[in-house]
Amino acid sequence: MLLDNTIRASEEQKDQLAGDIQMLKKAAQEIAVIYKKQQQIISDYQKYKTLSDIANGTKETDYISFERYVLAIYYEEIIEAANLRFQQMTNNRYLLLRKEDKGKGAGAKGLDLDVFDHYTGQTRSVKTLSGGEGFKASLALALGLSDVMQSRSGGIQIDTLFIDEGFGSLDPESLDTAIEALFSLNSCGRLVGIISHVEELKTRIPVHIKVDRTTEGSTAKIIL
Repeated sequence: MLLDNTIRASEEQKDQLAGDIQMLKKAAQEIAVIYKKQQQIISDYQKYKTLSDIANGTKETDYISFERYVLAIYYEEIIEAANLRFQQMTNNRYLLLRKEDKGKGAGAKGLDLDVFDHYTGQTRSVKTLSGGEGFKASLALALGLSDVMQSRSGGIQIDTLFIDEGFGSLDPESLDTAIEALFSLNSCGRLVGIISHVEELKTRIPVHIKVDRTTEGSTAKIIL
């Protein structure tokens, strides 16, 4: 009698354990399916995260933001066009270069400029240029931008260009080269307007508008 009860209890325990094993096997299969799906989700996430980091320039590497990457493509064209003017205005001394060394956390960079000095054979920041040289670089970039916009505008002509000041920082030789570059634009059919207080420009430019300020207001007069 005691043995029968023991056998019966063992069989019940066996059946219960068998049921538990089946439940655990089913749970293990479900976990395996969920784990496989989770691994695929993690893999997809890593791909998209890497793409997002590259596009947003958030990695602390040589990445730049996607916006600046696209701008840099056009910027290269502008620099190339600007160098045609800049070399002319500096007697082939300087060449503008887009700065490639972006360094750590370069998401906010990618559009900085360097200048190559043919006299020294060295590359340095445009911030080291003198006031007159900096004005020439700015003028060359403005003209380069105008050239690129015109070439990409589907036939739209940019016929007028106004330059506000900056000539006062130029020495006589630099002033000559800057004016020569502007006259070359004028000879190509573009209207170039210069806003300046430099007296020498009055004798160099045949047609100008003189603005006088009085107590009753300002007056403008065309001088031929």
